[in-house]
Amino acid sequence: MTGAPYDLVVVGGGPAGVAGALTAALAGLRVALLDSGARLGGQYFRHAAVPEREPGLDRFLLQARLLDGRADVLTRHQVWNVSREPGGDLTVHALTRDSSGERPVTLRARRLLIATGAHDRPLPFPGWDLPGVLTAGGAQALLKGGGVLAGRRVVISGTGPFLLPVASGLARAGAAVLGVYEANGGLGLARHPLLALGKAGEAAAYAAALARHRVPYRTRHAVIAAHGEREVEAVTVARLDPDWNVLSTRIVGCDTLAVGYGFVPQIELGTQLGCETRGDPDGSPVLRVDAAQRTSVPGVWAAGEPTGVAGWRQAEVEGRIAGRAIVGEARPIARRGPDGVLLRRRRQWRAFGEALQRAYPVRPGWQSWLRDDTLVCRCEEVPLARVREALELGATDARSVKLLARPGMGWCQGRVCGYAVSCLAGEAPRPPRRPVAQPVTLGALAEAAPEDSPDEAAQ
Repeated sequence: MTGAPYDLVVVGGGPAGVAGALTAALAGLRVALLDSGARLGGQYFRHAAVPEREPGLDRFLLQARLLDGRADVLTRHQVWNVSREPGGDLTVHALTRDSSGERPVTLRARRLLIATGAHDRPLPFPGWDLPGVLTAGGAQALLKGGGVLAGRRVVISGTGPFLLPVASGLARAGAAVLGVYEANGGLGLARHPLLALGKAGEAAAYAAALARHRVPYRTRHAVIAAHGEREVEAVTVARLDPDWNVLSTRIVGCDTLAVGYGFVPQIELGTQLGCETRGDPDGSPVLRVDAAQRTSVPGVWAAGEPTGVAGWRQAEVEGRIAGRAIVGEARPIARRGPDGVLLRRRRQWRAFGEALQRAYPVRPGWQSWLRDDTLVCRCEEVPLARVREALELGATDARSVKLLARPGMGWCQGRVCGYAVSCLAGEAPRPPRRPVAQPVTLGALAEAAPEDSPDEAAQ
């Protein structure tokens, strides 16, 4: 690895990463932004392949255009590890894929901004491993990324307002959305009217879209099982009590089921470096940051979902705050901290995100939906019976369950089943401790060459 280090390397090309990179680049810093996708946008601002436009998309695309030529934007680069060199600089290890295949890329950085977003949080239930069952985010990614409908007759289930844009998008694109089943009650943010006011317009637009396409919306309902021989053919929809225990059931025929129970912040790069964490209101571990988005590790900042799930507006504000703080450290003569407007917006949207998590929690009754043969870990095909056996043998937490029954030891390394295993073990999710943040092949690791330079990677 040769060449001068970047002033800043940003990991993640969503609203937080682009805002932070642009702020630093406009101030004259040498910046590289890496993202695993083919285009910038993250999970929310994928470039729409369908006519409708998400709120804020035009604003994001303008920022992405301004970034072009001012920073090295490296798409299709998947960062799997960050380490600190003896001299204090950071080493960012990534893989890129092109027509010649997969190759390692290594960049040096004086500072790092972690803006890696979050992924869907699923819950296991009988039949969730059938083809045709996918996450709500997965259904939206197919539609936004390539204009692909996940199915023709779709049921959507879970909790939280994210179900609404997924349902309305699928309905507008031509899918028959047979129902949106919200496991919690319908009050949502009724206890926080001032916080909800800023989102009232979006909520009304989604509600109008569902009404226009005659999509039923049912609260205190959820899909508790999927049925089919080789793929989903029908689902069991249950009416629930406030703790999500089943009161009654009915069968709904469909070919696709999209489920989502919130989001899991991706903080692996931060925990690799030893960044301190805290618990979000829903129990998820997130990176602890100060008023300038600094983590507990010198030279490392975080913005967006890794510091707490609160939506794209919050992510953008945090990215700008982090960018200004990084510029102030790199160029002390022109030191600029976050202004009052940014700080007020951050407080507003952070309060909104925390209120959402409290309004749409995951209730313990979902565990009663499971059968002994229900797969908890799909990678290792670990059924609930084996998890219960591990607990009977003396396992006291998710880690000991993993050692005895192997959930979380497969390809995804617990990213999909980790939350469920923690709940079944009776504990809150723990911060991930993975030296490899994203799945990579042994061959790619063996080919990692120390002479790879940031200048070469940017070409």
